[in-house]
Amino acid sequence: MVEKNAVFDGTIPQYYDTHLGPMFFEPYARDLAGRPDVRAGGAVLEVACGTGRVTRLLRERLPASVHITATDLPDAMLDYARGRFPDAAALPFPDGSFAAVVCQFGYMFVPEKEAAMREARRVLQPGGSLHFNVWDRLEENDIARTSHETIGSFFPENPPTFYSVPFGLHDTERIRMMLGEAGFIDVRIETLPQESRSPSARDAALGLIRGNPVGTDIRERGTVPIETVIDAVESAIRERFGDPPRARMRAHVITARA
Repeated sequence: MVEKNAVFDGTIPQYYDTHLGPMFFEPYARDLAGRPDVRAGGAVLEVACGTGRVTRLLRERLPASVHITATDLPDAMLDYARGRFPDAAALPFPDGSFAAVVCQFGYMFVPEKEAAMREARRVLQPGGSLHFNVWDRLEENDIARTSHETIGSFFPENPPTFYSVPFGLHDTERIRMMLGEAGFIDVRIETLPQESRSPSARDAALGLIRGNPVGTDIRERGTVPIETVIDAVESAIRERFGDPPRARMRAHVITARA
């Protein structure tokens, strides 16, 4: 089920980047890109780069001589970001290759999370740093929760499960334990609230359905037209959060040392 919910193909990357990016990811991308402290000539690995939002910010912020390697799994996302890269759980780099590893909202989608964290530790230089973020519980992220509940109302006996994946790695003690077992030290976890903003309720609804695998799930079921679901999500967002909508969102930001 996790694999199905991690397939970002077709037109998903475009909606993901243009609709969900500004609403959900931009504030956290700016925060995350500002955390690695890498000297000139160093190297940074970004895991699960998606459409390259954090990559671009890292390039703007870090010295020009810092080499950035961006990796991801889904071909469509990588094509959108203009690259082709490997799996987070089996990184094809020598031990101690990087001064920092960065991952924006990616570890939730990796089936072998512990292996991915061990790989991050392996490719880091001694004293190097891992920086990543994960969403807090769905209940703390208003627009995503509204979308999930509205979509589920059309399929009461077997609701789509996509939203359980990105919001499924919110247990900070579990994260701390996995990092410790992977060999990291000085683990720091900060819970960071932000405000999600979208130009319109329609724009938000399009991103929430067409910008992730839940739209594929709805189409494949063939019982409810996808536009009907989009219209319902738009209406629910407008009713609860206004138009343009403004709502709460919250994530955990984690830093650890090798």
